[in-house]
Amino acid sequence: MVHIIDTEHPWDVYSIYSGHAEVISCLEWDQSGSRLLSADGDGQIKCWAMADHLVNSWETSLGSAVDGDPIVALSWLHNGVKLALHVEMSGSTNFGEKFSRVKFSPSLTLFGGKPMEGWLAVTVSGLVTVSLLKPNGQLLTASESLCRLRGRVALADIAFTGGGNIVVAATDGSSSSPVQFYKVCVSVVNEKCRIDTELLPSLFMRCTTDPVRRDKYPAVTHLKFLTRENSEQVLLCASSQTGSIVECWSLRKEGLPVNNIFQHRSPVVGEKQPMILKWRILSATNDLDRVSAVALPKLPISISNPDLKVASDTKFCPGLGLALAFHDGSIQILHRLSLHTMGVFYGSSSGSSQRPGEEPAIKRQRAGGHTVHFKALQFSWTSLALAGVDNHGKLHMIRVSPSMGQMLDMNTLLRHLLFLLEYCMVTGYDWWDVLLHVQPGMVHNLVEKLHEEYMRQNQALQQVLSTRIVAVKASLCKLSAATAARACDFHAKLLLIAISATLKSLLRPHVLNTPDKSPGDRLAEICAKNTDTDIDKVMINLKTEEFVLDGPPLQSLQQLIQWVGDFVLYLMANLPNQVECVSVLSVSIRLSVLTRVLSQGSIVRPGFGFLRDGSSLGMLREMMVMIRIWGLLKPGCLPIYTATSDNQDSMSLLFRLLTKLWLCSRDEGHPQEPDEPLIDECCLLPSQLLVPSMDWLPVNDGIICKLQGKQPLRLQFGKPYSLPGLNSTAQVEIFSRSPGAQRMDNLRCLHMGVCPTEESKACTRCGCVTMLRSPNKTNAMKQWEQRWIKNCLCGGLWRRILSTLS
Repeated sequence: MVHIIDTEHPWDVYSIYSGHAEVISCLEWDQSGSRLLSADGDGQIKCWAMADHLVNSWETSLGSAVDGDPIVALSWLHNGVKLALHVEMSGSTNFGEKFSRVKFSPSLTLFGGKPMEGWLAVTVSGLVTVSLLKPNGQLLTASESLCRLRGRVALADIAFTGGGNIVVAATDGSSSSPVQFYKVCVSVVNEKCRIDTELLPSLFMRCTTDPVRRDKYPAVTHLKFLTRENSEQVLLCASSQTGSIVECWSLRKEGLPVNNIFQHRSPVVGEKQPMILKWRILSATNDLDRVSAVALPKLPISISNPDLKVASDTKFCPGLGLALAFHDGSIQILHRLSLHTMGVFYGSSSGSSQRPGEEPAIKRQRAGGHTVHFKALQFSWTSLALAGVDNHGKLHMIRVSPSMGQMLDMNTLLRHLLFLLEYCMVTGYDWWDVLLHVQPGMVHNLVEKLHEEYMRQNQALQQVLSTRIVAVKASLCKLSAATAARACDFHAKLLLIAISATLKSLLRPHVLNTPDKSPGDRLAEICAKNTDTDIDKVMINLKTEEFVLDGPPLQSLQQLIQWVGDFVLYLMANLPNQVECVSVLSVSIRLSVLTRVLSQGSIVRPGFGFLRDGSSLGMLREMMVMIRIWGLLKPGCLPIYTATSDNQDSMSLLFRLLTKLWLCSRDEGHPQEPDEPLIDECCLLPSQLLVPSMDWLPVNDGIICKLQGKQPLRLQFGKPYSLPGLNSTAQVEIFSRSPGAQRMDNLRCLHMGVCPTEESKACTRCGCVTMLRSPNKTNAMKQWEQRWIKNCLCGGLWRRILSTLS
């Protein structure tokens, strides 16, 4: 069986029958986490992929085999993408200086330089097998011996070089035997896969040459390259029944000494001393307890001397430590270069998390006769969390301090977390493990500092990261009850940006020649310059022929248009409440000061974040103008309002109020307070129009909001954790849902009924719910749905949920 879980819902385990006849020896994720390789002791390799892009639905359609030859090492081919994280530049305002792209070639390229996908495996008989995925779905497979004299391979590991080659390290398991290294080159010749191998310099472990330890550690139990992209540093662990020793080796270029006979001859002009590659020991530990598992850091931190010095001065440790798990249940974090101890986790301390009535953990361990210890261990992408499986089949998640327990002032800790959040934002990796270290009191400062750093980037990068930073802010705000309403605002902004981009994409220029600006850009420019509060006067300045569309697309998008109309009405109707909250507190109108005061106990309602967001209010104005023009062509696409007067022009009224609020906040550096006449008009809105109850995204049912305390949690597979989180204390009635409330499709903006019967999926990050199968048949709505088939608005992955949970 293969068991797959999402860390945000660890109780929701998805178990699949693997079809392997022998014990699975290797599991390997690809970079995106959407595909998984599994290999067994019979030489069978299977490639698993998400079915319908759901994290809890998997299927296999590809595979390869080396019959009867067990697999000892497995890896995906490299795609040529490598980043370096520079701690020395952590104070820089430019993301490009903090996280630089390193020149690195893919293992194999297609036409045009596109990396070719595939995997590579090493078998116990010394065979290397490569499988390549062709664009048409076919699989090219080839096998080759690592060297002419094939021997038993007990342990192996795979790394990649910047030139596109592959390096394989292999040992027969005996510490007295050499650790062999091979260069593997993969190519495609005449539609066939070709493998060329070459022997590289080998090494003997130093413990075997030490007279004291020569026979003390007879077996090599762990062999790992320090990083996947660094084939010049390797970690070796030799063990006995009672203890282990760990050595770190580095491959270096050295000058080849010349015999004295040739030293006196006159050198040829330009002649250089011949160089050879040689393994040199970098560091070694003292005698340790027996090692049961090794985890290597995944954060691509630069290890140049300036970066290491700044990391040491600021106590920045992520990416610098590797983890060793021991048979006594403990874990040590060692420096990846010097191998000195940076931190220790004692497994017996987990007894503090026992349930009432249970025996202490240590007592249970003695009774069983076997100490609980980790059999497998993995770092998260930012090295701030460790996931491990013990010998009793239990899954553990361990929080790893950014400073390894060293005391830090709050500003330094915030800088460390901000640096890693920026890294996740730039690379696209999930920031879940960074959130483990964010306390409720840090949320506001992190959001503000993240926004400041984002605004310092160039316009092109800001556009690329525009939605990702909103998703990061939303995840942060969910960690504190005081900022939970702002999380709703950020999710609403994501939907607003997506709807705006979709509606503008429908516009086409009237003439065939391509203009300097698209109709959407011209609309934004005219709306920004025209401050008139009359929507019809704003329309006069537009080329209305660019807005002419067929009826069916407009009608099919009515639910999205309705959401825009309802959202504007909700914002304006709640403006007096938001302003009253501000005036009662007598605070500065700067949002940073305002939020800080509100976080001390006052309740902020959803929609508050839009009061000072000039860009979002301007986006709403643009869409109101577009919808007004489309309403002249197809009245059925207009948002529906319930008015108390038959001759009430609802859109014109809302546009006038929205424009007045936009004029107060369009200069975000110097926002103004809404004047009394505007507030009075907004107070009258509920008596003129029926104000809808906005269906905000549900408070996420994930585990991250419940991990802010220091006490460990004990969970059970198949049983959702029901302890109230921080957000449940928020006294905002809009978050609560009665059992008889209508369920919403948050992406399609449709009501699904009180007890939906349709299969649904939910985002693992934000909790957004949408139907699994599309009820729409029009192309315009299908295009909208296709945008979110792989990921949610926030970038999170989808998981299938029961209809009763939606």
